Amino acid sequence: MDKLLEVREFDTITGNADFKSDEKYKYLDTAAFHDLVEFIHEFLGDEENADALDFMRISYKRNVGDVVTIKNYVGLIQMRNGYQVQVLPKISFDSVDDTGNKDTKRVFLKMLKSMKDFPSKVFNDASLKVDRMNLYEIFINMYLQEVRQLVKRGIKSAYVRQEDNLKFYKGKLLTSQHIKTNMTHKERFYAAYDEFHPNRPENKLVKATLLKLQQLTTSAENSKEIRQLLTAFGMVEPSTNHMKEFSQIKIDRNTKDYETLMQWSKIFLMNKSFTTFSGKNTSRALLFPMESVYESYVAQQMKKVLGPAGWEVSSQDKGYYLFTEPRRQFALRPDIVCKRGDRVVIMDTKWKSLISSERANYGISQSDMYQMYAYSKKYETSEIWLLYPLNEKMRGHSEIKFESGDGTTVRLHFVDVAHIEETLEELKNKLEVTEYENRRKSNRGHQRLCQL
Repeated sequence: MDKLLEVREFDTITGNADFKSDEKYKYLDTAAFHDLVEFIHEFLGDEENADALDFMRISYKRNVGDVVTIKNYVGLIQMRNGYQVQVLPKISFDSVDDTGNKDTKRVFLKMLKSMKDFPSKVFNDASLKVDRMNLYEIFINMYLQEVRQLVKRGIKSAYVRQEDNLKFYKGKLLTSQHIKTNMTHKERFYAAYDEFHPNRPENKLVKATLLKLQQLTTSAENSKEIRQLLTAFGMVEPSTNHMKEFSQIKIDRNTKDYETLMQWSKIFLMNKSFTTFSGKNTSRALLFPMESVYESYVAQQMKKVLGPAGWEVSSQDKGYYLFTEPRRQFALRPDIVCKRGDRVVIMDTKWKSLISSERANYGISQSDMYQMYAYSKKYETSEIWLLYPLNEKMRGHSEIKFESGDGTTVRLHFVDVAHIEETLEELKNKLEVTEYENRRKSNRGHQRLCQL
């Protein structure tokens, strides 16, 4: 890697040198900017893969020229010339100078750990040089930590079938090969035999991954660690048929130590996780949809905060459909459903920065509100919450809620992802207050009926 451009979500990138010092833009030299545009056009989506144009928008600004805006995805893009663009999430910190984006990267890594398909649920934050490494190098470092743990515990061996022309007889004589090979060597035996050896599929894939990362890494620390780890795999042949080797692996009690490593190896060797692209001319990217990362993080933390208070918290609930005749159609999938007794509360996470303008509906999407209304009616609950990430414009904002007039109330809560535990404790307290208010309304209504 020759150079790295670090940007945040929604930053605008230009290749116009006249705007190199303009705070509104992030500057890439003309050649690198051209490669970025080519990268975007190169990765067109299909049924299985996302389309780069869905989250990297190319537009034209007068007097500036073509610009690229990256939205809702974070991670790392590497163009064919070795230039890398690192996209970090836009996280608001309370009067903290996040020099070098160190705190942003630490929070983002915490968020990633909550994702179901993200390997390395536990890793040593202290050993990750987040202030000195880009995201891809950090992921490499996570993998190396896992390999180091495996080596400490001891890499597994297994009985591996071998074929060789031996000076002594053992195993099973392979008659046809023996006759063909040993017509003039009566003292030899061409045989097949089983040998207890570390050359098993899991180790072959780990070695292949280490060799690939050795070519990719630009970190001196990662490079040194890879060289040291490779010595432990000296008797192992690197995998050359990754699909075949992965198909032979079965994670059980004896191979549990390899579970996380195999997930990582699949990412690095075959680009099989997250939104990962691998295209022509050695361009590649490892990108994460922030909608999914945010939703997963909030749901995970919500269970920790609300669970002890007696709430049953489920994510991506699959209980209802918008239409049921002539068949069930248009499934409803609220991000979070909270139940306690007869009470049901629906919560939906939206990774979007709102604005402090009531006239503009704070920037809330009309389609999102239609969606909340449908949840309310189908789940037969008046309690709907929209959870947006906190930003500077909305910090300290008064309560925002919307009443439909027919029993649906949509409330907003702003999640400070840098201090998520405290934020969700506040939300739990709001739920208790809301329950108290609902009881008072119910009691007043009951009293009026009695008076009538």
